[in-house]
Amino acid sequence: MGRRLLSVALGALAVSTAALAQPVEVATLSAPDFFSNGARDTGLGPDLWRGASAQTARTVIPMLGAKPLSPAAQALARRVLATGASGPETAGQDPELAGARINALIAQGAVKDAAAILSRTANLDRSPTLAQAGAEAALLAGDDERACDLAEGLTAGREEIYWLRLRAYCQLRAGQAGPAQLTFDLAQGVARDAVYGRLMGAKLAGGGDPGAPSLRNGLDYALSRGLGLDVASAKPSPAMAAALQPTDPGPAVWTVEGSDQVHTAMAAVAVGDLAGAQTQRASLTADTVAVNDLALLDALIGAASGKPDGPTLDRLVERGGAGEAKTRGKMQNAAILLAALGAPMTPQARGEFAKFTAAEPGKATVARGLALDLAGAERVPGETALLALWMSADAGAAGPPVGDRARIIRALKAAGLEDDARAFAVEGLLAQR
Repeated sequence: MGRRLLSVALGALAVSTAALAQPVEVATLSAPDFFSNGARDTGLGPDLWRGASAQTARTVIPMLGAKPLSPAAQALARRVLATGASGPETAGQDPELAGARINALIAQGAVKDAAAILSRTANLDRSPTLAQAGAEAALLAGDDERACDLAEGLTAGREEIYWLRLRAYCQLRAGQAGPAQLTFDLAQGVARDAVYGRLMGAKLAGGGDPGAPSLRNGLDYALSRGLGLDVASAKPSPAMAAALQPTDPGPAVWTVEGSDQVHTAMAAVAVGDLAGAQTQRASLTADTVAVNDLALLDALIGAASGKPDGPTLDRLVERGGAGEAKTRGKMQNAAILLAALGAPMTPQARGEFAKFTAAEPGKATVARGLALDLAGAERVPGETALLALWMSADAGAAGPPVGDRARIIRALKAAGLEDDARAFAVEGLLAQR
């Protein structure tokens, strides 16, 4: 009996050994693509970043968290960055860039979008950059507990200065005055910061004069708020100003000053009330309103409706060759923007159009402008958007000059981003009023 059991055991061992000797296929798990986590349905598809340059993404996305944008560029940035789509080339696996994406959304007032993406992002504790973006979003929303949970759970980069400063705040918040003082001293020893020092110092002391409130970042905001300071009196950084006044996602809107009939109609276009603008326009005639104003209003309505027509462009071209230099310049700018959006032009109008000299020249480099043209022509929407945003970030809150704006409009339209192309055209036309 024993011999038989031994034989069976040896046979089983032989089978097991043979099985172990067989080649085993090991499936390698792919790295997470952080850009696949979206905030909402933006109308852009999962192929948004197809063919886009990771290098361009790494250049532009951090800019969007640091530089002010015009309303049209802001709306484009929010739409693109909130989209869930596999990132460009290898950039989707880059946690640093993923954190920059979140910071850019926060800086554009899209705090809800940033929070939605973070809620779907796993392993925040392994990426200091992503975790910091999450902590800042929580502090801005008044959710200090969430920020402190992220600080406590961090498994990498705990020694970085941001986390030392936040940890001191969280320890004091938890009633651990002694450890908080030690962490605060360590943080100031690593990188002394006068503003953080006076705010956190007053918090640790439980009194005294903390000085003026600060709105450089979420941690300063939390400290100032916790000390009972008047945060409304502090001048925020541009990114903080947008983050503290979050807006719901939607198309770009602008403010138009003036109370006459033309300005009222333009104001309606600026807030998306196209029907109201068309009703206002129907009541206006050349007998009561300046011809140039009517031509500009018609161009604005045509651009906003996505129906830029030839006769309106012909009138702009005609007006671009008449009157004083300043007036001619505005009409020429308007004609260039409407032409960029695709309004047809007669041969005669093209001949006059080619003579225009008053338009604001572009500021982007020749190479960057050509890269934008090529990305649009190749219908690479993500890269086209990034290059347009690069030009916009360099231009500032007023938006790009007419020369660059016209290229942006044409490229966005060619790449399939027609709503955004119209927004850039409307913005440029409003600037000619």
